[in-house]
Order: sequence, then structure tokens, then C-alpha cells
Amino acid sequence: MNTSSVIYMETGSFNPYYNLAFEEYILTTHLTGNYLLLWQNANTIVVGQNQNTMAEINLEFVKEHQINVVRRTTGGGAVYHDLGNLNYSFISDTGDSSERNRQQFVEPVVDALKGLGLDACASGRNDILVSGCKVSGTAQRIYNGRILHHGTLLFDADSSMIAGALRVDPLKFQSKGVRSVRSRVGNIRSFLSQDMTITRFWDYLIRSLSKTDLRMERLSDEEKEKVLELKESKYDTWEWNFGRSPEYQFMNKRKWDGGILEIRTSVEKGYIRDITFYGDFLSLEPLTQLCRQLQGCPCRREEVKKVLELQTLDHLFGTITEEQILTTLFDTI
Repeated sequence: MNTSSVIYMETGSFNPYYNLAFEEYILTTHLTGNYLLLWQNANTIVVGQNQNTMAEINLEFVKEHQINVVRRTTGGGAVYHDLGNLNYSFISDTGDSSERNRQQFVEPVVDALKGLGLDACASGRNDILVSGCKVSGTAQRIYNGRILHHGTLLFDADSSMIAGALRVDPLKFQSKGVRSVRSRVGNIRSFLSQDMTITRFWDYLIRSLSKTDLRMERLSDEEKEKVLELKESKYDTWEWNFGRSPEYQFMNKRKWDGGILEIRTSVEKGYIRDITFYGDFLSLEPLTQLCRQLQGCPCRREEVKKVLELQTLDHLFGTITEEQILTTLFDTI
């Protein structure tokens, strides 16, 4: 960071919901000074503020591998974090132009990577490449004359998890949200001529990004409570992470012993706006009332399950079970 004085802070946590609350708390309450935060998330997909979460994640894979899903307050695409990633946040007074902000925040990271002998460069609006592979994506937010510029550095991330967690079938969704553009990614560690651990890389970045006057600060116990409050009221909630998703349409079809079941759903802000069931299953009653009862229901497995439990399902779907209905709607996204 091009500044003579930097306040350095660590979150002390691998919890993504806490870490994003910590970052937002510093941005919105520490309104003077230049801050550098370095932090890590354990097994997490972080989606951009304008994205449709359900269209960005492989839900079945996410559940199987117990991956956290959280929405950030900046734009851009979905990214996967694990403990092979190192995330950085710059918080400072906003510059006069986007080019100045780029020079203030992006170039120091590029220079730090070059200092390790890497062929690093900035690409486009928000990427950093090493030998043509994306190793960092960045995003920004302005608040009350302050700017947050943050990014992730792929140091030694699990590439199989990146591919699995973010892979979805685009034919199942038609969304008005901003879709992520998948790029060829690489790990910084694989490009190093001399190997180093992520701990050494972390220490190197502190020195490189702070340049001169570095001052370590920690939050008080009272401030930590404020961060926890923000975490619990915002970043822990389904409403923030999924409910803010824009309108989208979902369709899936499965063949069960009881027949073919096709579900078409329109979801807006995380709630079912419209839902229709099709298939050759043997029903004794029309599905109109069930569809009406599901309108306005949060598009969450446990909430839909509550509605289904109130129905006489064998009259509606023949031998297709509640679990098969839920699987068709949720588990194959």
C-alpha cells in the first residue's frame, strides 16, 4: 500500500461469517487511517453481492463437503476459499479515480508477487495473473468516503474443491443475477522457484504490503462483541446469504419408481413465487392447493418439508415420497 503508515489487523478466525463481519465493522467504524487485514476462510464459497447464490454453487457438493456459503458486500463473482488461500483487505480514504485506486491497491500486490520472482501482472478490472493463470480476484466497496479493496490470493488451494464447489448445470437455471465467469486459475506456490509455506508467505506479504510504518492493533472485547452481533444478525442468516438472490427460474426432472416428476419453480428474493409439478405419477387430487400453499414459502428444504408434511402426499403424488420430492427440488441443483 502506498502509504507511510499502516494499521495491521488479523481477525483471529477461520470462520467466514465472522471474518466478513470483522471486515465490515472496521470499514464502517474506523473512519480514519490506512488498514491492512490478512485473514483466511475455511472451506467457503463467497458470492458477490449481486449474485444468485443458488445459480453459483453445486448444492449437492457443498452439502457433502460441508462447505460454508456466504455473501459479501462487494460485487464480482463467486470464489472458493480454503486454508490454502490468503485474503487481504485494504481500507483507506477513497481516491479520486478508479485508476488511482488501482495503483494504490492492485499494484502493491503485483509488486509483492514479482518480489518472489513471479511473472505477475494485473489483468482487466479486478484480476491478478501469474504466468497467465488467475491467482487473485479483487473487488471494492465505498462507504462514507472510505474504500474497501479486498481480494483472495490462491497460494495452495485445493483445485478439485474449487471445480466441484462452483460447478453447476447452467441449463437448470435462468437467472437475472450476475453469473461468475470461470477463469483458468493457478496456485502461487506452484510457480515459486523456491518453495515456501503459507505462513512464510503471510509474513512476507505483511512486510511487502505495509512498506514502512506498520502498527499492529487488536479489537477491544467490546468491539469484538459488536462484530459478533453483526455476524449473527447479518452474515449468519439465510436471508442475507440466499434470500437476497435475484429472481430466477429452476427446473429439474427425476424418474422415480412412482413415475417421472418434473418441478418448475420461480424464486424471488429467496421465496417461491410460483411452482408447478408435472409428471406421469398417479395422483388422486389436483395439485393446485399445494402449489398455492408453497407460494411465498422460503425456498429452503426444511421450510418446504413443513408444507409437505401437512399434505396427504399419496393422494397428490401416488407412491412418490416426500424425500423424493425434496430431492428433485433441492439435491440435484
